Amino acid sequence: MAKMQAAFVTAFGKPLEIRTVDIPTPGPGQILVKTEACGVCHTDLHAANGDWPLKPVPPFIPGHEAIGRVVALGQGVTAVKEGERVGVPWLASACGHCEYCLSAWETVCGEAQFGGYTRNGGFAEYVVADPNYVAHIPDGLEPHEAAPLICAGVTTYKGLKETDARPGQWVAISGAGGLGNLAIQYAKAMGFKVAAVDIDDGKLAHATERGADLVFNALKGDVAADLKAATGGGAHGVLITAPSLSAFKQGVGMTRKLGTCVLVGLPPGEFPTPLFNVVADCITIRGSFVGTRQDMAEALAFAAEGKVKADIELAPLSDVNSIFDRLSKGEVASRVVLDFRAA
Repeated sequence: MAKMQAAFVTAFGKPLEIRTVDIPTPGPGQILVKTEACGVCHTDLHAANGDWPLKPVPPFIPGHEAIGRVVALGQGVTAVKEGERVGVPWLASACGHCEYCLSAWETVCGEAQFGGYTRNGGFAEYVVADPNYVAHIPDGLEPHEAAPLICAGVTTYKGLKETDARPGQWVAISGAGGLGNLAIQYAKAMGFKVAAVDIDDGKLAHATERGADLVFNALKGDVAADLKAATGGGAHGVLITAPSLSAFKQGVGMTRKLGTCVLVGLPPGEFPTPLFNVVADCITIRGSFVGTRQDMAEALAFAAEGKVKADIELAPLSDVNSIFDRLSKGEVASRVVLDFRAA
């Protein structure tokens, strides 16, 4: 039987093990995708460490930003064709018939399955996927360019939509790293005025290059007060991508009266909510979890039009443990993408 290489989590907190295993066969209603590229996300590190309450079960293959070509169809598949380029994202499947799926909120389906977490993911040369939940990659968008967009891209794009801000209004983006960098680009493409907040002056300089109208270093001065003064009352929408409790508290402080603060970062601990301000200023605090299939199509369309592009560092699958080590130390400035085409 034909073989492939894949990186497995064999135990939480241990280095991933690269194994040679059989190429899987798609069952009825499934497809087989030959991986061309797969992004590495901080969520993959959380999965490998078993950090979250709902834990995956080792051994499993991480990765939820896989891009590749469909090379085999299981019985009954009509949604995609062989040779089509698709993305295998975080939302691997959902039930399709609950109240959330029926209202196009499949991301919160109680029976949802997640790529690289509850289903084997894209740190492998081949991956099995549900054709009804893959992303359809527009022509002209290269695999390594698309990979970060089917997680980081759609997550930030959906988060911005959830702020309910309108073109011409202010949005503040807390965290100007891998997610925040994309959020700034989406926000400008959506017609918002953008304030970026981070603790790294280098990232803030890059945020300005990406189109941020204002930048603030969170370690210098009272950022919430300074931002409110500069924007005439605060941001209509705030998107918090930084996995930091202090950033969450600060984010609410940056929110304008009647504004919305959207949380996509996932730091450990309890959210320190300033209740008086939330109540008195009628602030909405909202969680946002990746994005729906329609959000995915919209997010990819912006990139296909050249309006959004991730900063990418390419690496082979064999580097996965060193990449995880750098991620854990905060030493990854861009989005790392595993390049399977070189192999």
